Amino acid sequence: MWSRGYVYAPFLLVLVLVISCVTEYQPDSISIPPALVVEGLITDQPGPYFVKLTRTADYSYKSLNLLETGATVIISDDLGNKETLIEQSPGGNYRTSSIQGVAGRTYKLTIKTQNGEQYESETEQIKASPPIGRLYYEYRYQSGASDNGQANGWDVYVDSKDPETPGDFYRWEWAHYEFTNVCKLVYVTNHYEGIPCCSDCWDITRCYINCINIMSDVNINGNSISRQFITRVPYTSGEKYYLEVTQQRLSKGIYEFFKAARQQVTNTGGLFDAAPGSIVGNIHSVSGSGAAAYGYFGAVGESVSHVLVDRSNAIGRPVYTNPVYTIASLSACIVCENSQYRTPVKPRWW
Repeated sequence: MWSRGYVYAPFLLVLVLVISCVTEYQPDSISIPPALVVEGLITDQPGPYFVKLTRTADYSYKSLNLLETGATVIISDDLGNKETLIEQSPGGNYRTSSIQGVAGRTYKLTIKTQNGEQYESETEQIKASPPIGRLYYEYRYQSGASDNGQANGWDVYVDSKDPETPGDFYRWEWAHYEFTNVCKLVYVTNHYEGIPCCSDCWDITRCYINCINIMSDVNINGNSISRQFITRVPYTSGEKYYLEVTQQRLSKGIYEFFKAARQQVTNTGGLFDAAPGSIVGNIHSVSGSGAAAYGYFGAVGESVSHVLVDRSNAIGRPVYTNPVYTIASLSACIVCENSQYRTPVKPRWW
């Protein structure tokens, strides 16, 4: 009688041969002309404001946009005021230090890259945003969710009032601030150690996925904006959740830009989806070379409010997402950098 080892030996040999003949599929890169990509805003709220510059790379699963470093980036207004932005580490990110937008004035972005190419944005006027009338939340429990973090949540809404003037456009953003005494985590022998900040510091969490929350007043002109959904606060802790919500009044140009971008990122690949394409922005080369540029520099009016979400009425235990760590026994500390993701400046309603 054959043993089971002999019965399976031919099959295993064939399997090894098949596997050894398989080569990894390497998709071809799609070459596109190098182009500058610009992301940035100025508002009538206190800065700093940020402009991010990247350079397109060949499209493949290996490539991402490349940081555009060493550029001279200037924001100017119609009264002759201007400021040269400061480049931050790791590069490609530029920050203002003193300029503040004023409602009624127009603004322009100018860029000179390290290779001498010059770009300008079209001018944009800041229109003051109507105030946020009410910012509130409602607890909602979703039965059948995978865990308590998914089941428990607090939906945040805004009520406001659209002006009587037609042709107004809006966008809503949010930011969660959380105090931290650790500015860097280091993995050491099966555990994390936290290196402390040199001063008070707050981590900033923003929306990064499916976050283009915009609206036109074409159907509600002069009426109330009611129950505009902002975000769902997660159950990652039983502590109160500090949330700042910003309502932006947009120009038609930047509204159309965000609208096209939202359509691109929400396409499902169905038969009747719009074909992908370049989204027209307001950045142009002025060097005469015809170099391509993508993105938008906007000037928007903002109204900001805050809410402190009480998460003590949740069901079950929270689902923690941050690693457990101990404070490193080092004398050195790390400076709390003022950026889009962290700040030493105490939130205004903290």
